[in-house]
Formats: sequence, structure tokens, C-alpha cells
Amino acid sequence: MIRTRFTELFGVEHPIAQGGMMWVGKAELVAPVANAGALGFLTALTQPTPEALTREIARTRDMTDKPFGVNLTILPSIKPPPYAEYRAAIIEAGIRIVETAGYKPQEHVDDFKKHGVKIIHKCTAVRHALSAERMGVDAVSIDGFECAGHPGEDDIPGLILIPAAANKVKIPMLASGGFADGRGLVAALALGAEGINMGTRFCATKEAPIHENFKQAMVDADERATDIIFRTYRNSARVARNAISQEVLRLEGEGRPFEDVAHLVKGARGLEGLISGDTEHGIWTAGSVLGLIEDVPSVKELIDRIMREAREIIEGRLGGFLRPMMMAAE
Repeated sequence: MIRTRFTELFGVEHPIAQGGMMWVGKAELVAPVANAGALGFLTALTQPTPEALTREIARTRDMTDKPFGVNLTILPSIKPPPYAEYRAAIIEAGIRIVETAGYKPQEHVDDFKKHGVKIIHKCTAVRHALSAERMGVDAVSIDGFECAGHPGEDDIPGLILIPAAANKVKIPMLASGGFADGRGLVAALALGAEGINMGTRFCATKEAPIHENFKQAMVDADERATDIIFRTYRNSARVARNAISQEVLRLEGEGRPFEDVAHLVKGARGLEGLISGDTEHGIWTAGSVLGLIEDVPSVKELIDRIMREAREIIEGRLGGFLRPMMMAAE
């Protein structure tokens, strides 16, 4: 068993979190993650209304008695969803762990804290992590450039970003972006994190509520199989490479405004693909960790394997490096 400040603070067995993912963070995935001893997050905005979120929380509780949380991502929008109502639904349902992400979360952090909710805030830069710490969150998840979704605009990979954040951030920190196995967990701990946050890897599990074609596409892909779109709009997003992402890049290269690509990247179109199994229908987020995905295990098999690999590395390979030195010293 590997105990860290993260496992102690959030009451889980393993230092692994399944981050909130649009269309994927549902009870079917979150409950098995919790039952396997890790921390799973429902994705609030995957649910069409706050009332639907309340029902999804109840459905998850019917499937597990272990801790789980809810992700609330706040994004600037002309017509934003009713964030305050989603927040109220989370609090009223008695959720005690929330993952926040996105734009100016202070209002939400303050209200969650007032109601005894522990908060992990996702960040893509050391300065953002320090800001979140000052804001009063309990932990941060630091996303390196390898991550799926929005990696920020600094392009700092995890090998640098994680220890740079660990040098300055005092609260517990999860490492996110590029993690899939025990090697990654051990590396994250060595770099100063208290655990890992995985998204893409959990999508390639038996329980993930997406079409099997997408899971097989992840197995077949390598570490080069992603594109960074929206760079010209200062809203970079890492997605799986397909005909749609390539067309978006072509239009961006021509200097087209976002309005000219909006029809290609809208969430409803991506969801249609996830349901139908057409991996070329819309954009879908995926990290560079695609290069480390070689199978589609159950959630429990994946988590158990990661923990077994981590222990074997710590007790075996790393210990083997130290033993000759200790013998020589004697």
C-alpha cells in the first residue's frame, strides 16, 4: 500500500484519481474507480441539468459506498450553463469532494468550502497552482503539456512542470498528463506529487461509457496520434488526430475565425461520434499517453496493475540500484 497526503486527505486506498471528463464521467465509470480504491469524479456538465446531476449522484451511490467526487469546470461563455445551480445540486446531494477547473472559480470555491467540501483544482501552470492555493483549495492537479484537453499556452511538459510546482506549492498535488501505469506513478511521486490523475487511460477500460471503436482506436494509436487545435484562438486543446482535427488545423492555418470551425468542434457533434462509434465524426480529447495504451482492461484490473507495478519498481528495480551502494559502504 502506498500512502500519501492525497490518500489520507480524501480517504482513498490508492494515490490515483480519475479526473472529470465530458461525456465520460458517469456512474458506470466512477463507481468502479471508487470500488477499486481510487478517487473517481462525475462530470457535472455531462448531465443536461442540475436535477439530472442529482440523479446521477444517487445512481453512483447505488453502485458504491466508497468516496467519489464531482467535477465542475467553469469556462467563459456567451451563454454559460447555470453554474450556481449545479454547485447547489452538488452541495445538497452531500458530495464532499469536488474537482474544479477553468475560469475564475473563487465564487464556487468559497461556497464549497463553506459547506465542508474538499476541493482539488486543476491547473496548467505553477502560477495558477499558487493562485489556487491562495484561494483556499485543498489540493491541486497540475497538468503537463502532454495532457488531453486544454494544456494551457506555456507548453511545459510534466517532467519540468511537476517538480517546478512541487518546489513552491505546499498543499498536496496530483500529477496529470501522460500517466498510464506504475512507472508513471513512481515517477510522479519522485517528482514531488502525491499521486496521479488519469483521464485518457480510464477511457480505454471496459466500463468507460463510450463506443468500443474509440477504445480500440486508443490501443491502435501511438504517442504521435494527437493534434493541438485552437492555438490561434489562445485556447489550445489536445485531441485525437482525425479528419476533423486536421480540417480545423487547415482552417486555422488560413487565419479563419473561430466561427468558421465552430460547426466542426461543437460538443453535440463529438457526442454523436462517441455514441455511434464513428471516430472521424467529431473531435474527441486524448492525451499523448495514447502511446502507452496497449489493452482495454477493467477498471479494477488497471488500478491493481498500476499499484502492483509501482510496488515492484520501488521494491525491486530501484532497490536494486541502492543495494550495491549499501554493500560497498559497509
